[in-house]
Formats: sequence, structure tokens, C-alpha cells
Amino acid sequence: MQFRFHRRERLDLVQSWLVISAAFAIVMLGGVAGLRTDILTILITLIVAAVTVGVGFIFHELAHKWAANRFNCHAEYKSDKAMLLVAIITSLFGIVVAAPGAVHVSGHPNPRQKGMTAMAGPIANLVAAALFLVLFFTLEGFWATAAGFGAVINTWLGLFNMIPFGAFDGAKVFAWNKVTYGIIVAVAILLAFIQVPLGLF
Repeated sequence: MQFRFHRRERLDLVQSWLVISAAFAIVMLGGVAGLRTDILTILITLIVAAVTVGVGFIFHELAHKWAANRFNCHAEYKSDKAMLLVAIITSLFGIVVAAPGAVHVSGHPNPRQKGMTAMAGPIANLVAAALFLVLFFTLEGFWATAAGFGAVINTWLGLFNMIPFGAFDGAKVFAWNKVTYGIIVAVAILLAFIQVPLGLF
């Protein structure tokens, strides 16, 4: 099955990316009070959020879609407008409650295919976290700080989505293969422990 996007799906992805980036930028600025700062600082913070959190979000959802397509299942991302609004509102108080949407898979995947499609998202986040960590050691100053934030947020996203119950990706992975589940969680925890002495996590 080809890796294609409907116009509505592209709009939903861009909309979710922008809103999630804005929500995390507001938190990085210190909530609603931070919006009183100068426009340049706001723009730079928004760009950092878009590259770190936003890219993590995009990689996660596209990984789900790619994996589902590999199993000849139709997969389409749909944003949740209500939850996007919740993300913005909560960010004003210094936290982000983010559930911007999800990739909806249709077809007849077996438990293995469901598990592999589910794990693709968290794995994408952990790969992104590792890449940001490399950049953290490579860059200096502001850019190193931004890369460090990217490593933290993607590690957290990968680990959070591996919660083994409910609608989380981890529930499908755990139901399919507990060893694979354990390996992914172990890698996420290892990445977190690497970041702790660096003052990131």
C-alpha cells in the first residue's frame, strides 16, 4: 500500500504540529506570564518547540502510518480539535495535557501487526531522542540547550506511550510480545538515565 496523504490528513497533521509546538513554547516561556516577553524571544522559543516537540510528534504519527501501510492496512491521522484546545489552555498554566490526535488504522491486522504498528511510534521518539542527544554533545550554548530539550521530550514521549494499558501504544505491544515491550522500555529508561547526570532529565 502506498504511503499517501489525503488533503484533510495533511491539514490535520500541520494543525496539530503548530498547536502542540505553540503549547510547549508557552510552557517553556513560563505560562501566560511569559507571553509578555519580547516577540523575538517568543518566536525563537516557538521554533525550538516546533523542531523538538513538533518533530517528535510528526515522527511518532508518521511511523505509525508507515508501519500500518507496510501491513497493507489503511492508516490516516485525525486531529482531536477539543484536545488541541485543551493543550493550549493548560499550557497557559504551565503544563501541557497533550493528546492532539491519532493515526486510525483500518483493515485486519493480526496481533503481531498491531503490536509492530503500535511500537513504531515510541521507537521513532527514542531514535529522535538519541539524535538530539548526539547534537547536545556536538553543539554549544543555546543550541546545545535546545538539543537537550529535544532529547528529554522525545525520551518522555517514547516512555509515556509505552504505558501498558488503555489506548496507549504500550498496551498493544505488551499484548503481542512482552520481551519486545521490555526491550523498548529498557532503552527508554537507559536514555533517561544517560540524561540525568547531564542535568537534562
